[in-house]
Amino acid sequence: MATRPPGLVARFREDVQAVFDRDPAARSVAEVVFNTPGLHAIWSHRIAHRWWLRGFRFWARLISHLTRTLTGIEIHPGARIGRRFVIDHGMGVVIGETTVIGDDVMLYQGVTLGGTSRRKEKRHPTLEDGVVVGAAATILGAVNIGRNARIGAGAIVVRDVPPEATVVGVAARVLDREKHGEHRVSLAESKADHDVRVLEVLVDRVEDLESRVKDALPPKTETYSSGEGI
Repeated sequence: MATRPPGLVARFREDVQAVFDRDPAARSVAEVVFNTPGLHAIWSHRIAHRWWLRGFRFWARLISHLTRTLTGIEIHPGARIGRRFVIDHGMGVVIGETTVIGDDVMLYQGVTLGGTSRRKEKRHPTLEDGVVVGAAATILGAVNIGRNARIGAGAIVVRDVPPEATVVGVAARVLDREKHGEHRVSLAESKADHDVRVLEVLVDRVEDLESRVKDALPPKTETYSSGEGI
């Protein structure tokens, strides 16, 4: 006999517990319920998604729009989101219509799960169970992010990511497991990696400009004063 999926109330309780499990700043149920915008956005989406599936598309979109105004988090009511989903901080998070998110997934602020096609088809990412996406990361298109993968802060992902992998950079690359061993770099470290690359490009550009300016200037000629003592 198939197990009946949990109702909204059970999902809401799971969502609260998920915040306690993943956010060390959570101190009480009241604090989590009333002061966690990511949780408010998820609850609102669960209601809007049910209305979307029942054909009340206008009202579902209106709920989504009001939630975006109140929380700074935009989740299309057509997106499919699993259990124990956590959005930490949340400001600037955007989740597109055909996005599919598994269980125990966590997003940080500024994450975009966007599309690259104008056709009415699967055009947004699929995040399997246990995925963690760092701050300001962007995942575009109908790509698949494997189970327990980690997307580094600021990464731009346009290709599939294998399970258990950690990807960083612009465009994102999978870290060499042999090089890093069992160590999985933190999301902050991956952001630092991106910043180093930006600085390297800037330094190269400055050196190139200095070389061009030096070549364009006329050669220096030594001049001597005609004063006494010469």
